[in-house]
Amino acid sequence: MRHNSKKFTLGRKKEQRKALMRNLAESLVIHGGIRTTKAKAKALRTVIEPVITKAGRGSLADRKAVNKVLFTKSSIQKMMTEIGPHYKERQGGYTRIVKLGHRKNDAAEMVRIELV
Repeated sequence: MRHNSKKFTLGRKKEQRKALMRNLAESLVIHGGIRTTKAKAKALRTVIEPVITKAGRGSLADRKAVNKVLFTKSSIQKMMTEIGPHYKERQGGYTRIVKLGHRKNDAAEMVRIELV
């Protein structure tokens, strides 16, 4: 039984899911908002919000934790110098999910996830 064990699997294995979340997080940091499915956006929230909190604190250990999720120097730099300090005073809730309707191909619900 899976009591109190909520996990977004997205129909992928662990390594594939981790790579997907890292790529989505990278795109969100670079562009400020991305268009994706509702399930992926909800899963991405659980990845990116702790990273923003750590970037706001800004210690060396927090920078290393951010490096584990983001993988390009430009996105890490943007997270540590712009995004983290901007949300330093905010107590969570750094992302917004806006519904866009259904995708024509497979009727998956599409959303836009963006930084508040």
